[in-house]
Amino acid sequence: MKVKTVLVSQPRPKLESSPFFDLQKKRKIKIDFIPFIHVKGATVKEIRLQKIDLTKFSAIILTSRYAVDHYFRICEKMRYKVPDSMKYFCQSEVVALYLQNHVVYRKRKIYVGKRTFEELCPLISKHKNEAFLLPTTDKLKPEVPKLLNELEVKWRESIFYKTVISDLSHLADVTYDILVFFSPSGIESLLYNFPEFKQNNTRIAVFGSITKKAVEDNGLNVDIYAPTPKFPSMSMALDNYIGKANRKK
Repeated sequence: MKVKTVLVSQPRPKLESSPFFDLQKKRKIKIDFIPFIHVKGATVKEIRLQKIDLTKFSAIILTSRYAVDHYFRICEKMRYKVPDSMKYFCQSEVVALYLQNHVVYRKRKIYVGKRTFEELCPLISKHKNEAFLLPTTDKLKPEVPKLLNELEVKWRESIFYKTVISDLSHLADVTYDILVFFSPSGIESLLYNFPEFKQNNTRIAVFGSITKKAVEDNGLNVDIYAPTPKFPSMSMALDNYIGKANRKK
């Protein structure tokens, strides 16, 4: 079946150079962006109830841009001036570059992983004398604390922000040819908003093995998957699928 409409369960990209916009023009399709989940920051009271003293940490582990924003938001609300000596361990270059929104990059000690948390671990293990804080979400992947414990470093986890299901009632009478998901939380939101959801002719695209498992565990079919060696990005996987589906016979 041909593809004319795609719904990406994330906010609309801010950069006009996004490959999704190129895909839309190339394949002459309509792509909508609607976040199925949103992030709600923890309050200062909630941080204090976790018995977190920001002054006790000499290093911060940052796994996402949300972690960056909410760490500095809490620091500001608590009137805590982050010392210049603070060490930042960023999971990826994207996170490290985003850190520039909050600190003078060249004057800080910043350590950058390649992409996954596992790839960041060797850098963390070289600094066993540091006290690490992991500002995170309430949906932290279980592999993260497991890997940190294996490193035998001093660390604490603190929930600085929460993942909240968005209200999607305005989509009740709308159908799309492809739904695109990047996390299990997106699937959870879909089924929470539409408990009677039937896939029928809707194709589902997912990014990552954990998201794929969430789809299949709920009795749905995965039609498009990324990343793969051939299609490392979701836009590339979609382009390949849509190209074949819309080919004139």
